[in-house]
Amino acid sequence: MAEDRPRVAIVTGGSKGIGAGLVQAYRQRGWAVLATARSIKPSADPDLITVEGDISEPGTAERVISTAVAQFGQVDTLINNAGVYVSKPFTEYTAADYALVTGVNLGGFFRVTQLAISEMLRRGRGHVVNISASIADRPQPGTPAVLAALTKGGLAAAARSLAVEYADRGIRVNAVAPGVTETGMHPATDGADAGSLAPLGRLGQVSDVVGAVLYLESAPYVTGEVLHVDGGGIASGSSG
Repeated sequence: MAEDRPRVAIVTGGSKGIGAGLVQAYRQRGWAVLATARSIKPSADPDLITVEGDISEPGTAERVISTAVAQFGQVDTLINNAGVYVSKPFTEYTAADYALVTGVNLGGFFRVTQLAISEMLRRGRGHVVNISASIADRPQPGTPAVLAALTKGGLAAAARSLAVEYADRGIRVNAVAPGVTETGMHPATDGADAGSLAPLGRLGQVSDVVGAVLYLESAPYVTGEVLHVDGGGIASGSSG
């Protein structure tokens, strides 16, 4: 019976870092998961499907949603985690930089979210989480990041807008805005460096971001929220 099916999460950028942590966490909670990334290995787990492809391409987004529905019958949560970060002085960004960052960070959100919400509307419930970035709200001297501000800030704004648009149809939309998080993109630094980034005195961990997403998943009265996971950086103006 349909009611016996596990809930289904889609995680973009699901092959490593925060995305891989989210995939693991949702599976541990008994959810079925579809993970997608440019390069991702096939899964032997019948409740974990992988789709390889560039999520900025509409064709990939369509394959992701159609595969999730064909395999699992529904889409309960979409986590827009895929993203790229390029830090350069504003006047040194190239057209290729702009196309890459906007293509993945915004294009990768747009079509897959349209399709996911269309599926959620059929069932009268669902949840979308956009992974934004704390630096979009608190620019830092010495860290030029206008394309992050433009795109990741846009994801936070889109979450608030969609939350209001779909609140009366059972769909929640939130965002999580991490600070500097220890992943392949940001490897561990020594304690002094980490302490300079955030009031809590350390780099963020993948588990910190995963915990924030899981909180939002279990908070049915929270929508339109941008949850900063940055060790107090948003409060202090630091970049952590």
